[in-house]
Amino acid sequence: MAREQRLAEVFVELADTLVEEFDVVDFLQTLTERAVELVDTDAAGLMLDNQRGGLQLVAYTDESSRLLELFELQNQEGPCLDCFASGTIIPNIHLDGARTRWPVFAEAAMGLGFSTVHAVPLRLRRQVIGALNLFSIRPAALTDEHLAVVQGLADVATIGLLHERAVRDQVILAEQLQTALHSRILIEQAKGVLSARAGIGVAASFQVMRSHARRSGVSLTTVAEGVVAGFLGPADLQAADAVP
Repeated sequence: MAREQRLAEVFVELADTLVEEFDVVDFLQTLTERAVELVDTDAAGLMLDNQRGGLQLVAYTDESSRLLELFELQNQEGPCLDCFASGTIIPNIHLDGARTRWPVFAEAAMGLGFSTVHAVPLRLRRQVIGALNLFSIRPAALTDEHLAVVQGLADVATIGLLHERAVRDQVILAEQLQTALHSRILIEQAKGVLSARAGIGVAASFQVMRSHARRSGVSLTTVAEGVVAGFLGPADLQAADAVP
């Protein structure tokens, strides 16, 4: 199969997984495997921003890459971390000459049989959300064409992940808004119920429920539910003491 045809198939494969409710881990696993295949490297690992100021290993092609990436995180030293921090490609690093830059990581990587490492950021404009490491046993450099292919794959992944986050955030926001609207309706109902039962004004009913919620350490919605259901009456809410 021609390289160009295979490259097109891989991008279609990745794009095809970017559907609603797509499996992020499976998507990134496919990405690492295809990156190794397309640029003829031997292993890969991918880390993502954990949203708490650090990186987390999400996908890897084999046990050696998993161990090396975890070792990199444990020692806070290596190309993936530097790539994530800078947002730039770190290509064609011969590990034998990287002992000064990453002394612990370089020794560990060479101990696993690797000689060359590359790191590509998952980046969209100024937002960096992770990094992809590629490892080679042979001391062969990646060409500019190879690096462009890997960066293209990383870009597809970045767009997909940010889109997934945006959709998820929109769903969460919609749920929050719906909950707020439901709570407001329930509270209005409870105000009317309490006003009729206690013989006080609607505004005073709201203040009584609000005071009770604060004293009890429960939500105003919970208090309103109790009033509407009949579990909380004027005496329970201490309406007489709360209303001047």
